[in-house]
Amino acid sequence: MTSSPAQPRPLAELFADWAPERVPPAAARVQVRGLAFDSRQVQPGWLFVAIPGTAADGHLYIPDAVARGAVAVVGQRARLRDLTVPYIRVPDSRLALARLAAAWYGHPGRALRVIGVTGTDGKTTTTTLIYHILRAAGHAVGMISTVQAVLGPRAEPTGLHVTTPDALRVQHYLAEMRDAGLTHAVLEATSHGLAQHRVTGAAFDIAVITNITHEHLDYHGSYEAYRAAKARLLELLAETPPKPHGPPLRLSVLNRDDEPVFPYLRRVAPGPVVTYGRHPEAQVRAEAVQHSPAGLTFTAVGPDFRVPVRSALVGLYNVSNILAALAATVVGLGVDPQVAAQGVAQLEAIPGRMERIDMGQDFLAIVDFAHTPKALEVALQTARTLTDGRVIAVFGSAGLRDRAKRRMMAEVSARLADITILTAEDPRTEPLDAILAEMAAGAEAQGGVEGQTFYRVPDRGDALRLAVRLARPGDVVIACGKGHEQSMNFDGVEYPWDDRTALRAALAEHLGVPGPDMPYLPTRGEA
Repeated sequence: MTSSPAQPRPLAELFADWAPERVPPAAARVQVRGLAFDSRQVQPGWLFVAIPGTAADGHLYIPDAVARGAVAVVGQRARLRDLTVPYIRVPDSRLALARLAAAWYGHPGRALRVIGVTGTDGKTTTTTLIYHILRAAGHAVGMISTVQAVLGPRAEPTGLHVTTPDALRVQHYLAEMRDAGLTHAVLEATSHGLAQHRVTGAAFDIAVITNITHEHLDYHGSYEAYRAAKARLLELLAETPPKPHGPPLRLSVLNRDDEPVFPYLRRVAPGPVVTYGRHPEAQVRAEAVQHSPAGLTFTAVGPDFRVPVRSALVGLYNVSNILAALAATVVGLGVDPQVAAQGVAQLEAIPGRMERIDMGQDFLAIVDFAHTPKALEVALQTARTLTDGRVIAVFGSAGLRDRAKRRMMAEVSARLADITILTAEDPRTEPLDAILAEMAAGAEAQGGVEGQTFYRVPDRGDALRLAVRLARPGDVVIACGKGHEQSMNFDGVEYPWDDRTALRAALAEHLGVPGPDMPYLPTRGEA
């Protein structure tokens, strides 16, 4: 993301709020016309921020940025010899980019009430629930989730794969919300986004953490580092300065049921805490929970309120997501409980989350985003409640990501599904056959028999076709792992892919009715 407002800004102004001492006096008056961290996007008069990445080090492209017209460079490495423009050295380039982006856009988060949501599972659902509750309460609210950014008068998708947008784009979105007259923003934050400072400077008022389970250990290195990355959202609360409309709330909303991690998060939280869940000590709880294929009903009980809740979302796990949203909005923002319940009821579905696909077949077909062992377990348990028939699960495990969860997910499915079909899911540059072999070993460890209770089908389209062909009346076919995503990565190439389109194509072929074509993947035709 690059950005260039109409008026240039003095370089010193961009550092004034956080590190004025790092700007040499001779460079203070340099006029900056835009920011970029990709040297290919630099234009004359822009500031280039060199970031060390996992694939390439931006410091190697400083000469290219200067040749394209950069008037100054920010980096964390030693200054290059013969550099003809000012170089500002910082301890962390990613953190500097976040600070610079916030300053560049005039700190838009300070003009909004900003609610951040993170966790391993349920982030998008909880973010969307909060958004709908605030809309029902009459607030002008925007949202940045891994599905889309809703910016007031317009919305746009937020990427091919699930991730928090980069720091420049986050601040651009917040500025667009502010300029559109919005008053509230709900921002979903991934562990990568938090660790890489993409949401630093967003000026959070409320931080919601759904849960922290096994995920992204390939990147973070350990569960403790992953947990710390999620807890970074709580730490950001302490950095929020006073706002024109009043002091920051600095409220932490924590899942009391997440027993292993709750004590740690409670210690990290910098201010007041509200808890939610089924735990008897939770401040916002659910009573008389009932669930069916039509959705959920329960009574939400909190400090000074008791309100019936009805939701079209299926799965008991969504009770927790709804409670988190109620805690953030009713307790945190003072939304009337009855109005909040109306907002919950207005949300009928979330793209790629237990989303039903109906082409007239006599069995249920569902697409869900479950891509962790715990999320897959919950999705399959939910699928089981929707049928008296069999559950047929289709999923894979990503390449160049946490290898341990490959066996774990296959083990989960071997225990909970009647039939498991292992297939491609963003293998990237890893051999797909090797990934499937690791998963097959997990299924076999749980008593799975290849060719009877589980199958390996490299092409995801063919895997969905097999699932549909095996389904009997009343069964459930559930495709997990991709959800709303719009592409799949093979050897670094993003191929257009949407599980919802692909499942419709498989159903249409099976039923002999009109439908979309099956999207192409390079595995097509592999046995």
